[in-house]
Amino acid sequence: MIFTGQAFWTRFLRQVSQTKLLQTKRFAIAQACFIGLISALAAVFLKAGATWLVEWRNEVAGVFPTVLVLPVFGLVGGFLAGILVERFAPEASGSGISQVKAVLAGVPIVLNWRVAVVKLLAGVLTLGAGLTLGRQGPTVQVGAAIAAQLSRWVPTSPDYRRQLIAAGAGAGLAAAFNAPISGILFVVEELLQDTSSFTLGTAILASFIGAVVSRWLGGRSLDLNPSMFNTEFSPLDIPFLIALGLLAGGLGALFNQGIVKSLTLNSKLRLPLPIRVALAGFICGGFLVVLPPPLRDTEALRNFLVNSQLSWQPVALAFVAQFGLTLIAYGSGAPGGLFAPSLGLGAALGYLVGLAEQGLVGNGSPTTFALAGMGAFFSAVARGPITGIVIVFEMTTDFNLVLPLMIGSVIAYLVAEKISPGSLYDRLLAWKGIHLEDYGANQLWSALTAAEVMQPKVETLSSGMTIEEAIQAFSQSSHRNFPVLEDRKLVGIVTQDDLISIQKQSSRDIKVADIMTADPITVMPKDTLAQVLNLLNRYRLSALPVVEHRKLVGIITRGDTIRVEANYLDGTMAQTHQKFDPSYLVYQTCAPATGRGRLLVPLSNPQTATPLLKMAIAIARDRRYEVECLQVVTISRDRAPSETLVRTKTSQKLLRHAVQMGQAWQVPIHTQIRVAHSVSEAILEAVKERHVDLVLMGWKGNTSTPGRVFSRVVDTVIRQAPCEVVLAKLRDETCFDRWLIPIAGGPNAQEAIQLLPALTTLSKMPEVDVCQVFQPEQLPDTGLLEQASHFLKRRVKGSVTIAPVSAGSVTAAVIQYSQKHHSDVIMLGASRERLLRQVVQGNIPEAIARNTDCTVILVRGATA
Repeated sequence: MIFTGQAFWTRFLRQVSQTKLLQTKRFAIAQACFIGLISALAAVFLKAGATWLVEWRNEVAGVFPTVLVLPVFGLVGGFLAGILVERFAPEASGSGISQVKAVLAGVPIVLNWRVAVVKLLAGVLTLGAGLTLGRQGPTVQVGAAIAAQLSRWVPTSPDYRRQLIAAGAGAGLAAAFNAPISGILFVVEELLQDTSSFTLGTAILASFIGAVVSRWLGGRSLDLNPSMFNTEFSPLDIPFLIALGLLAGGLGALFNQGIVKSLTLNSKLRLPLPIRVALAGFICGGFLVVLPPPLRDTEALRNFLVNSQLSWQPVALAFVAQFGLTLIAYGSGAPGGLFAPSLGLGAALGYLVGLAEQGLVGNGSPTTFALAGMGAFFSAVARGPITGIVIVFEMTTDFNLVLPLMIGSVIAYLVAEKISPGSLYDRLLAWKGIHLEDYGANQLWSALTAAEVMQPKVETLSSGMTIEEAIQAFSQSSHRNFPVLEDRKLVGIVTQDDLISIQKQSSRDIKVADIMTADPITVMPKDTLAQVLNLLNRYRLSALPVVEHRKLVGIITRGDTIRVEANYLDGTMAQTHQKFDPSYLVYQTCAPATGRGRLLVPLSNPQTATPLLKMAIAIARDRRYEVECLQVVTISRDRAPSETLVRTKTSQKLLRHAVQMGQAWQVPIHTQIRVAHSVSEAILEAVKERHVDLVLMGWKGNTSTPGRVFSRVVDTVIRQAPCEVVLAKLRDETCFDRWLIPIAGGPNAQEAIQLLPALTTLSKMPEVDVCQVFQPEQLPDTGLLEQASHFLKRRVKGSVTIAPVSAGSVTAAVIQYSQKHHSDVIMLGASRERLLRQVVQGNIPEAIARNTDCTVILVRGATA
């Protein structure tokens, strides 16, 4: 149901975004409002959920000993939060602000609705369990993730997408603090460093909506009510404010270094994330037992210091405890922010300095210094002095604080920057090995080639087509540019505008060759994306054909360039080039090694396993091969295959069924189960380790993934496996009686003919039709058909018929022939060109499999 709903909203939002009623600016306003609303709801949910858990914890502590309740709550809540993050969204660990900043800089990190949901739920558990972290960082990541998901549902330009994500982050901060101006400044100062009108406009609107809705639903509990405290400022306070800035700058720099040291120490422990967060929760709960209840929470500590009179001892104890516990909690990888701890620590530090001034000169207000310390310590940690000043001012609306905030925050920022340059978020990214200067659009455009971006399935026209036929092709397609082929070579391109202009004339006798743009501008597969964009912009083109030796191998549209950068920012593209850990063998059975070769069958779907195994056994009997059955159990990328426990009961049952089938047909069956990050990588490793001669795989028959021909797994295997590869799209009730074999003379067509006799043994009376499609103006040459027929009649125990077919489209001709003669199986040899991508008009095997109900088998010969 989730995926169905997501697909519905994706289609709905795309249709809305494409209507003429919504201009670009109006739609941007609607998006910003939506982002602000959802960010506010998320902030209120996080606050309400964490507050409810804290109140429940306090009620339990009133019944049972506090010394037991607080550590146990920390242990259990931390463990559950760690489980959520580790299993569903590893990107949701930590504050989340560093991840958002990296995404905006072009680093491929996943940011979507899944991250937002996990961050919210895990954040509630973390804060409710008593870990000394804040909820403002999580709301920033949640707001940014909502905006990122919205930009995927409604495709837009990369720059617009970045601005929406930044606006979502600002809305999350504004909703958490009820401080819309701070949300805007945070976007400008920390995230984007961009002051364009569009960036400011979307950030202002999203932050305003977020703050208003949060204030309306969540009340004013996040504010520091100015009526409850008095602030004073005199020139005598300036030396002590300078001292506060110096202390905050030094301790803020130490705090940043401590965060990184804590992360490093936890990484050396090599404990699973749930265990690390659970231990941190247990330690935090144990230490909080010794603190008075008002000082156990960073926000409560901040409010208590501002509104109460305390001696220096409990305040100093609270500062030291909160400082150390925050390092422990954040270093564990718990999902929580550092905004609230920074403000709480700053309030305690400022309060101590204010008490010192009172004791030394009998002047000053600890409350004033506590509030100034909040901005100073935040500026030292986040290196955003303007944001720090405005956050505290918006929370208090007290003009008496402006000068103390400015003095303390600016000095703290300068001192911290002198001691340890760079904000905490930059240091966190550097700790992960991410340096923002290494990323960005320019680096992306230079690193990618046309071959990696192009659409391999190209709809084409023949130069001899009439205008009526071309119009019909355009009407049945969503594309506005059709390359024109002649003898399989690119000779021109026809656009929608060309057809519109010619429709005004008498087009009965006009051919496509008469209106096409001859010798169009093209690129080669090895050209960089930067070169592609240069040509698109220079000549104001909407698409560029990709050719290799005048043969069309793909096409690139402007939409493809937008999709590539969007995928790059989301992290989905990074998976293509990612280095996976080797798979780990957890189960294996071996039969006698008596065969002359080995056939690998990856099994994943129990419903198609039996017919797939029948095909494998038939081939193995004919070639005297052994059969290797493989099951792959995939795990998340943050876990090591060799260290992860998995359940294999269901997989072993399926493999035992395979062994029983092999014994019945006297074919040796080996089995194995591998734990891996990637199914395709596990298959390729098995091919190499077991010296496989042929891979037989199931195939859905189509894919909805952009840039994929068959599917992610199949594309990778068929591209990289050196052995023979056979793909089978099996229908529900597989029958092997009537066979249709289209041939065109390619090397893989011959491989299909060679393999066919083995597979026909699955039928008692097989009927084989071998066909070849000729163009209408072409004189049929049946030499290939007769040669194939001669070979098959000697090997197949059944009838063999040849059928020359005259048609303009190979795909349509094969589909019509199979329907007319009720074919059970269509077996094709794949083209070697560009990953089986281009055969006359698009990908023939994929098109046939998508438009027929019968079984389709695709054969690709060995490449080594």
